[in-house]
Amino acid sequence: MIIEIGHFSTIVALVLSVFGMASAALALRTRNPDWARAGRMAVTLIFFLLSAGILTLVYAFITRDFSVLYVANNSNSKLPFFYTVAAVWGGHEGSLLLWVFILSLFSTLAVWLHWKTQPAIMPYLIAVECAVMFGFLALIVFLSSPFERLIPVPQDGKDLNPLLQDPAMVMHPPMLYMGYVGFSIPFSFAMAALFSGRLGEEWIKVTQRWTTFAWMCLTTGILLGGYWAYYELGWGGYWGWDPVENASFMPWLVGTAYLHSVLVQEKRKMFKVWNLFLIIVTFSLSLIGTFLVRSGVLTSVHTFATDPERGLYILMFVGTIIGIAFGALILRSAKLKSQVELDSLVSRESIFLFNNLFFLVAAATVFLGTLYPLMLETLQGAKVTVGPPYYNAVFMPIALGLLFLMGVGPYIPWRKASVANLKKTFSTPLLAGTVILVLLWVTGITSLYALAGGYVVAFAATSMGMDFGKISQLYAQRNNTNILQGFLSAFTANQRRYSSLITHIGVLVLVVGIIASTIYQTEKVVSLKVGDEFSIGDYRMKLEKIHEVEGGNWHAQEGVFRVFEGDTLITELRPQKRIYPQTQTPTTESAIHAINMGHIFLTMPEVSEDGVAVARGVLNPLILWVWGGGGIMGLGVILNILRPRKKEE
Repeated sequence: MIIEIGHFSTIVALVLSVFGMASAALALRTRNPDWARAGRMAVTLIFFLLSAGILTLVYAFITRDFSVLYVANNSNSKLPFFYTVAAVWGGHEGSLLLWVFILSLFSTLAVWLHWKTQPAIMPYLIAVECAVMFGFLALIVFLSSPFERLIPVPQDGKDLNPLLQDPAMVMHPPMLYMGYVGFSIPFSFAMAALFSGRLGEEWIKVTQRWTTFAWMCLTTGILLGGYWAYYELGWGGYWGWDPVENASFMPWLVGTAYLHSVLVQEKRKMFKVWNLFLIIVTFSLSLIGTFLVRSGVLTSVHTFATDPERGLYILMFVGTIIGIAFGALILRSAKLKSQVELDSLVSRESIFLFNNLFFLVAAATVFLGTLYPLMLETLQGAKVTVGPPYYNAVFMPIALGLLFLMGVGPYIPWRKASVANLKKTFSTPLLAGTVILVLLWVTGITSLYALAGGYVVAFAATSMGMDFGKISQLYAQRNNTNILQGFLSAFTANQRRYSSLITHIGVLVLVVGIIASTIYQTEKVVSLKVGDEFSIGDYRMKLEKIHEVEGGNWHAQEGVFRVFEGDTLITELRPQKRIYPQTQTPTTESAIHAINMGHIFLTMPEVSEDGVAVARGVLNPLILWVWGGGGIMGLGVILNILRPRKKEE
């Protein structure tokens, strides 16, 4: 009976989404604010109804109600409680319910937070949000219901995919969805601006925190997914250019371009059409990512549905949203022409434009590499694979260009930069980059990407450091204090700018980690028996024993390896080869030891009946810089979101 309450709540939410669109339309037609209030109430009730829906599904999982088909397919009686709750979004139907639940939460917050400040465009906002909710709710109610009963009732469930039974994967999907759905709010405000004709900068300012929050969630989701792939899949890497990884990376790239581009519109009232285009593309790519993951067109551990009816529906829905959005942009384009033009190619405006173009080219590169194999298979029946060699050859130069622009854009003047100003600002960063380049070469580093990466990181870091120092010194002199207090004063006075600078520092730290752990990774695969050892880099790994261990819903063979540096024992690593009996699914569990900001990474992918183990050891130098850089980026974004509401310098 409980699950039927959730099913009924979801159906009522679908009806209310139609009512929300209708009431918004009537509010615009009659100019009666009561209809807008009715629309606001519809959005609010949808949130509470979907809360009930998702809570009943959680209850069904916790109580092991295997009469519910979705519960039976994604859990069993031995599944630990933590993963039992997370199994709610471990499959296609539940993940869609979580998606639209988060959308209803954000929609409710948006209509209540901005009700008094944005009354004129509120009906448009309600209509757009309800339309998106309607599309997903219709899919859930008619094609992908997680509330279906199963007769006869099985004694136990099939279990959650063992690869998803991991803490990082518990948080990874919700964070991605919060990123995807978070971009719906600036998208809806952009559509409201287009439909209402209020095409100034107001919608940009209103959605700045929403956009930053969505970007932070999407970034966190991507990093969590990379961390999961790193230690759970057992291959020692964190990014394999998997098509579903790319599905989340594409909106991140365009969303990042948008975050930079709106600064120009706020400051110089330029790029109006461009910014609307970028936010439409960002949300469109979020929807396309949903289509790729849930349509069955891709084969990946990340994907869920394989039903072509669902895929066709999602494709039609996504196409409709994209068509309406770009149609509105085209119709309004004549009223969006900027009265301000670029004064010079050597200016902050032009650097931001180049930055945007680089991001779009990067997104197009990933888009082509992801969808080209699908299009070729559809049209010709041929199967091709686009892998890391393509992306490394095409994407990496673009990424290096973006890093270089990151060290230029914030420090070049608006309108036009003089030669004298360029020399004063960038002579020292260029020199620093050259010095680092020479030092890397002298120490034996010959990789072109490592040398180029070292140069641009040194250039950008020096530009940032000089900016920090110059402004901090200025405030210290003004307030007659020391440099540290000057920095704090500068940060407080312009928290948005310096929070962004912290985020950029995090990017540089992350890039150093990516370069070092990718180019200078060392790997060795050996077969050995108990008592044997092998060396990798400066470390020796000796297999002491192999024994059986058991968990709540799995059993494993565990190898005990003692790791030595010279004759000194530094740690003991215990990689496992697990089996989940319910599905007979094997997994490889890695063992990791952090040392010198890097990792010693060890897996035991195979153990034969005669006791011969296959061991795979990997040295990943500076890989902790990847996760540390992500943390610094997150800190910068949080400081940006929490900044005081005041006009900044």
